[in-house]
Amino acid sequence: MFTYVLKRLLTLVPVFLAVSFVIFMILHLIPGNPVDNLLRVGSSPDMRAEIEAKYGLDRPLLVQYVIWLFHVLQGDLGTAIVARRPVATIIGGALPYSLQLGGAALLFSSTLGILLGIVAAWFRDRWPDQAIMGGVLLGSTLPSFWMGLLFILFFAVWLGWFPVSGVRGWQSLVLPVLTIGFGGTALVTRVTRVAMVDAGGRDFVLLLHAKGLSPLRIALGHVLRVALLPVVTILSLRIGWILGGAVTVEVVFARPGLGTTLIKALSQHDYPVVQACLLMLSVAVMLGTLIGDVLQALLDPRMRHGHR
Repeated sequence: MFTYVLKRLLTLVPVFLAVSFVIFMILHLIPGNPVDNLLRVGSSPDMRAEIEAKYGLDRPLLVQYVIWLFHVLQGDLGTAIVARRPVATIIGGALPYSLQLGGAALLFSSTLGILLGIVAAWFRDRWPDQAIMGGVLLGSTLPSFWMGLLFILFFAVWLGWFPVSGVRGWQSLVLPVLTIGFGGTALVTRVTRVAMVDAGGRDFVLLLHAKGLSPLRIALGHVLRVALLPVVTILSLRIGWILGGAVTVEVVFARPGLGTTLIKALSQHDYPVVQACLLMLSVAVMLGTLIGDVLQALLDPRMRHGHR
């Protein structure tokens, strides 16, 4: 198992390098310059050149990338050009809010999605199955920011049950979690239903029926355990995607977090902050993939044996 995990870690190294290169290059090719936010009206070209030299922006892009990557690998994310604070401090203040929101949304979407998938598989091709799959299909097609605005209008403005924005106790988490969670619920529900139906048609299920076990016990005690393999993989991948989805939701609900920090830094073209935020989101996706592969190998020994 250790060998398998080590091999998976090594495969992530070139992916990390490629992602970091793409993030750096695309960001620097976008029109705009953070120096514009530091200069006063009428500043001389010499002053601009001095600031660019101070932050290394006068060097070739490839040289800038190598220097930035070298510092990142040492744990140094640099200093924000516009905010003039260590990027690690900015990220450290925003990350806990994103992790709190992402963790709650992942728990909500996984729990509800698995339950709905089980019910849909149990009532396969009947009206509960059709109602659930139709509902999750509708939920997956609605943009998260639009759904968030509807939740604010209905539950916050009209009913006054939850706060509109900010971070004020668990109540402020409800609407953002629902907004992010419904999209993930649709995917988990579909995967759970398909996996349950597929596992329910295998030979061992006929044997269990022949032994006299009740259909409910077979479904929850045996079929679900086999069906959880693809579900666990999907949930692991959702770790990174939920953090990425929180970007727009945090802006809609005016919550502090990586999303709000990223949008603000983008408007200021603050390269170090944007690079760090995008790199954190990319690493989250890669770690989610790694966790999914490891859990899949633990649940299915054939997978890790095949990679020896």
